[in-house]
Amino acid sequence: MEILGIDIGGSGIKGAIVDTETGDLITERHRITTPKPATPEKVANTIQKMVRHFNWTGEVGCGFPTPLQHGKCQTGGNLHETWKGVQVDELFSEKTGNEYAIVNDADAAGLAEISFGAGKGKKGTVIMITLGTGIGSGVFLDGKLLPNTELGHVLYKNGEIFEKYAADSVRKNENLNRKEWGKRLHKYFKHINLILSPDLFIVGGGASKKLGKFVNHIKIDTPIVAAEAENEAGIIGAAMAANFHIK
Repeated sequence: MEILGIDIGGSGIKGAIVDTETGDLITERHRITTPKPATPEKVANTIQKMVRHFNWTGEVGCGFPTPLQHGKCQTGGNLHETWKGVQVDELFSEKTGNEYAIVNDADAAGLAEISFGAGKGKKGTVIMITLGTGIGSGVFLDGKLLPNTELGHVLYKNGEIFEKYAADSVRKNENLNRKEWGKRLHKYFKHINLILSPDLFIVGGGASKKLGKFVNHIKIDTPIVAAEAENEAGIIGAAMAANFHIK
């Protein structure tokens, strides 16, 4: 089945038509810079441009970078505060006339890995952790997604969430070396490991390419592996979400 997958990020909005049977992109990936400010109206207009680029009339899957519940934004995430309370699938459908499946971007990346990557065929609890601007998560049990988890928002201390302590953006902003960042990630993964006891962690996002530089500082028994799909995971997973009719 062919579905248009769109990965909405803070800096870029990327799309391609995906063969959901194989996970292959059957068109060239198309990228449009995320508008500033990334308000609902401006992002919806960009989605319209993306759909028109592919001359697409069928269902669309979108990976979206905010906390969601049944396609409704719970916060503005890293986009814009005015997203809070917006029913994203309805907004985009009104703009383009297509039907939309809206899935959290980390869930989308996880769907790609469970279907075609590092998590394929894995039984038990598998947790996808994306390390980028924030910390995203996708939780799977025997290959089935528990949607809309926000494990980056688990509290660290003094009301601060782990996302503000250990995300890749924090590493860059505070100029942390590998050991310093690794120790912060150790605290995070140790905590998630304690409360969920997963069988496997998959690390995605920009940090997946440099997993070997810091993973030795994360001293837990649960295996930690890098995501395989990398930059295309969000597009592939978004298409998979539409294929599975995930909301």
